[in-house]
Amino acid sequence: MTALRLLQPRYLSVLESQTPAQFRDRVIRFGRSLGFDTVNAMIVLDHSLTNTEFLGVDNTPEGYVQAHADHDLGRRDPVMQHCKRASVPIIWDQSTYVAHGQGPIWEEQALYGFCTGVALAMHLPGDRHFFIGVDRDRALPEGAKAMTRIVADLQLFAVHAQEAAFRIFAPEIRSDSESPRLTARELEALRWTMDGKLAWEVGEAMNISERTAVFHLQNAVRKLRCRSKHQAVLKAIRMGLLA
Repeated sequence: MTALRLLQPRYLSVLESQTPAQFRDRVIRFGRSLGFDTVNAMIVLDHSLTNTEFLGVDNTPEGYVQAHADHDLGRRDPVMQHCKRASVPIIWDQSTYVAHGQGPIWEEQALYGFCTGVALAMHLPGDRHFFIGVDRDRALPEGAKAMTRIVADLQLFAVHAQEAAFRIFAPEIRSDSESPRLTARELEALRWTMDGKLAWEVGEAMNISERTAVFHLQNAVRKLRCRSKHQAVLKAIRMGLLA
């Protein structure tokens, strides 16, 4: 069985997208599988301080399309501002907007189903960024375990979705093709991560401490010039380092 076949079908599906329509359909289906009706996935290319390009897909309700595309509104939106500055996912609801003095923004968007959600951004080399957000018109699931699973699923999906998004919407942009020199232990840690294991589980599988497992994963991420271990797994597969 090849490494790609070991990936869960819903992640592999978006990675195999060939057109904007296919990409949009698979992103929407994934969002709905998590219990969110509205999704937004886009790449952001910073060409200069005053020239930023946004390319992607969404299923924003027609009545809110114009406001959704308003970049001035985005500069005031606390969720978008969080994603602009950080790679840590944000779980948001009405209180997020109220706390930042932007309650009216929430009240307007709530009329169109944007009441709660989860969003994250990946900040990549070369002034490239990938954003994905899922939204719904009702409260988020109760319990930390349920939300942790949703966030983890969204993070892993984002790694695959950004790969497809850049290929589809900005094919002229190429990543560094030089093959890095990963140690056997770094590759092994990536293989276990590819199988869905957390750092402590990787440590157990490799008969090493969790700290040492994290050390190997961090080295692999650095050598592959990635931002996360999941992105590193995908890049290693693409480069033929994992088979």
